Amino acid sequence: MKQGILSDILDYSNRANPYPLYAELRKTPVFHDGDGPYVISTYHHIQSLLHDPRLSSEARNLAAGAGDPLAGAEDEGASALPPSFLKLDPPEHDRLRRMTNRPFGPPHSPHRVDDMRGFLHTTVTGLIDNLGDPERIDLVDQFAYPFPVTMICRLLGVPREDEARFHVWADTLAASLDPYPGADPKEREKTTHDARMELGMYLAGLIEERRKNPGEDMLSQLAVGHGQDETMSTMELLSTAALLLIAGHETTVNLITNGMLTLLRNPDVLRQLRETPDLAVPLVEELLRFEPPVQLLPQRTPLADIEVGGVTIPKGSSMWLILASGNRDPDRFENPDRFDPYRKDIQHLGLGSGIHSCFGAPLARLEAQLALTELTRRLENPRLVEDPPPYRQNAVLRGPRHLRITCDGVRPS
Repeated sequence: MKQGILSDILDYSNRANPYPLYAELRKTPVFHDGDGPYVISTYHHIQSLLHDPRLSSEARNLAAGAGDPLAGAEDEGASALPPSFLKLDPPEHDRLRRMTNRPFGPPHSPHRVDDMRGFLHTTVTGLIDNLGDPERIDLVDQFAYPFPVTMICRLLGVPREDEARFHVWADTLAASLDPYPGADPKEREKTTHDARMELGMYLAGLIEERRKNPGEDMLSQLAVGHGQDETMSTMELLSTAALLLIAGHETTVNLITNGMLTLLRNPDVLRQLRETPDLAVPLVEELLRFEPPVQLLPQRTPLADIEVGGVTIPKGSSMWLILASGNRDPDRFENPDRFDPYRKDIQHLGLGSGIHSCFGAPLARLEAQLALTELTRRLENPRLVEDPPPYRQNAVLRGPRHLRITCDGVRPS
């Protein structure tokens, strides 16, 4: 194994296709080059570690000097706030996640996501209706970016008239997750800081208003709380809202965009989805395996010396779990480099697993299923303008920055 493989994975020139690098990495299932992170790349090891209580997500448990070239890569755009539950361990993680889940899903709010189907469909229809010139479409800017932000605004209860401002903040904070070597770091930091502060002030005002006049939206229910032991502080609520906005938004953008790219590269599957819309459910699951929107989980730390694959990983070390590599592990999946929506055994790692499994998974799945179904149904003979498309700089949240396509027309809704 060449020592520079981690640098190759982070190198933008390999962003369009990192999978050969992951295949090389799997030859050494627990890779460590001496001063960098311990990198875990095989399915069964990753799955086990995701459920191991000895693995911490809190930065304070990382030993001084533990090298991690991706420090900060998972920042939800809320560094001025306390960590969200994504960056916490039990019991604080469990308390905040439980409170956040209360207005989002079962058992307390079993219909939250399902009741959004009508609004989801209306939003998708409107975005496709307004794609404009069918010969010049950028599916990222015109569809995959605005769709999830609109849904998060609806979920949180952001007034429609404020959505445009929310979109700007979301785009700015999302862009801050990507490294741009040639950009002025001070200017980028200022732009990100300003957006973060403006968003924080806006959300703080909205939370105060919801505490006085709560509605049916998720922010209202989080702000009101459920008894003394089940109430978030304002700062915790701001962190949670920022997490829902940035982490949920970014992963869904990549899921939809990677999905259309994969379908356009597999025209037979695209045709099958158009003819059989019910295929969308297993297709999105296979997509989460084949092109997961979150490629790897950095900044994991063992709370004690642990043994993985015969290698002892010291307490306080930096660890990476390469989810996308585990999803292509031939010891777990037959013909793993083949996109097959009819695959029977599909227990992928695309949404994580264990206590930190993707909180917004039910909504992300529904958004992707509806988006891909409607795009394939309504776009006539869609074709890629460039392949591979230009990718985002980010190696963790991997997806095309633009997906330029052309088609013969857009069918009426």
